[in-house]
Amino acid sequence: MYRSHNCGELRMSDVGKEVTLAGWVQRIKDRGVLNWVVIRDRYGITQLVFDEERTPAALLEQSKTLGREFVIQAKGTVIERESKTKNMATGDIEILVTELNILNAAQTPPFTIEDETDGGEELRMQYRYLDIRRNPVKESLIFRHKVSIEVRNYLSEQGFIEVETPYLIKSTPEGARDFVVPSRMNEGQFYALPQSPQTFKQLLMVGGMDKYFQIVKCFRDEDLRADRQPEFTQIDCEMAFVDQEDILNTFEGLTRHLLKELKGVEIGDFPRMTYDEAMRRYGNDKPDIRFGMEFGELNTVAQHKDFNVFNKAELVAGIAVPRGNTYTRKEIDKLIDWVKRPQIGAMGMVYVRCNEDGSYKSSVDKFYDQEDLAKWAEATGAKAGDLICVLSGDTNKVRAQLSALRMELAERLGLRNPEEFAPLWVVDFPLLEWDEETERYHAMHHPFTSPKPEQIELLKTEPGNVKANAYDLVLNGNEIGGGSIRIHDKEIQAMMFDYLGFTPEEANAQFGFLMDAFQYGAPPHGGLAFGFDRLVAILGGQETIRDFIAFPKNNSGRDVMIDAPAPVDDEQLEELSLKLNLKS
Repeated sequence: MYRSHNCGELRMSDVGKEVTLAGWVQRIKDRGVLNWVVIRDRYGITQLVFDEERTPAALLEQSKTLGREFVIQAKGTVIERESKTKNMATGDIEILVTELNILNAAQTPPFTIEDETDGGEELRMQYRYLDIRRNPVKESLIFRHKVSIEVRNYLSEQGFIEVETPYLIKSTPEGARDFVVPSRMNEGQFYALPQSPQTFKQLLMVGGMDKYFQIVKCFRDEDLRADRQPEFTQIDCEMAFVDQEDILNTFEGLTRHLLKELKGVEIGDFPRMTYDEAMRRYGNDKPDIRFGMEFGELNTVAQHKDFNVFNKAELVAGIAVPRGNTYTRKEIDKLIDWVKRPQIGAMGMVYVRCNEDGSYKSSVDKFYDQEDLAKWAEATGAKAGDLICVLSGDTNKVRAQLSALRMELAERLGLRNPEEFAPLWVVDFPLLEWDEETERYHAMHHPFTSPKPEQIELLKTEPGNVKANAYDLVLNGNEIGGGSIRIHDKEIQAMMFDYLGFTPEEANAQFGFLMDAFQYGAPPHGGLAFGFDRLVAILGGQETIRDFIAFPKNNSGRDVMIDAPAPVDDEQLEELSLKLNLKS
């Protein structure tokens, strides 16, 4: 038996017990005749003591050979500490060691294994197995486990069945780029790793598995950012004989359950907002509604004077920054520089100070009088002491720019409290998007999304105006889930493929198996997929998913710990019938 107790459980009630602990050396305090060693495992830390009066000389000397991260086993008696500490759960006791075994020596780690470490991100990713020993990463992974257990318990209680779907599937042209896998037994042919189990879960509905879920790995070969990895995890769900209301109610229930069980937070109603409304009020389809600063559209009150910047603009819009009138001119100039950065792309920014006496002072006083500016304040909801920030230009660009500014200001003002949770459903997305470059429509979600039932006929005449029977679940300004009611009629699905530019032959080659299945009685069905990594991070109070993944990739999509991706030898390439012309 390597241990009788873990390093986080002993208390004053255990004083006098003979115990055996095992773990890693966290730190050492050597006072010559007295030596303290703090030992750590997954459960916590406990202090070991060796001293000249009570410890045999050989054992005291052995304790002085230990180094940080040595793996040791210690046997001894639980005693009361003379100098107690409230900073550790075991701070009232220590172990008077009677036997010490070094299970494995260790090199000095390349960074400090403490909550506050001296290791940079790339170094810690290179030695991720050491980083996992630190409490912040360890606790994040344990929290991820707790979320997955609660998800499985809730969905199982609701009658969902977890079904595994294949990882080696067929590449399809919609969505992000696939990761492809060559087949040795089928020369010149390739599998693809799934971007989602979409078609398989629809086939499960045809198969009569009317409530399916899966916590599943998915893969997309796309550029990375803080909330995106090339391999990621979804809570993938599908239901048969349901409409949109059934699905929204089911997954509101799951979200409420997770917030209550994991965060102790009770959530009331989930607001609903159309896509068009979200874009008009917040400039994006995943607005953070924990704070205000809604857009005020100013065209009618700003395009009647000789200020051509506004007169030529498709959209003039502004936001009211709470207490922003305290900003100095230098701080406002920095804000203008911020919106002019290439990442944001604004040409400039107009501002209005809302003074405490009810007057206004703007950067365009030459063109607008107090009555005009008062109308701007009314449109943006600005109050005395606020600052109005105004951008203008093409509608889509202005909305994106003002949205970015809104989020940046909210961050600076401390309005994005990670312990406050504000869910929101965004509904009625456009079904199709026109791509100027390819001169054809693309599915805004995916080609299996159903149009609104009352707009199916509109597909034939005005496809660009058709709304999708689709919905996204937003939490704190992050899309955590998205889904739709699916097309279950073969004729409508064929029409959808036609609008997306597929010939009948191409549609059959790519999705013939699904179309064939629809001929055998496909029920009305729909579903939703949560981004599990993102959901866990937000529930954990963060928006960066990396620390909630055991072995993540870096921003270049590399695993720097195992050095992947990596070349394969010529023999493997020959087996796969792949001939690569590589320059040395």
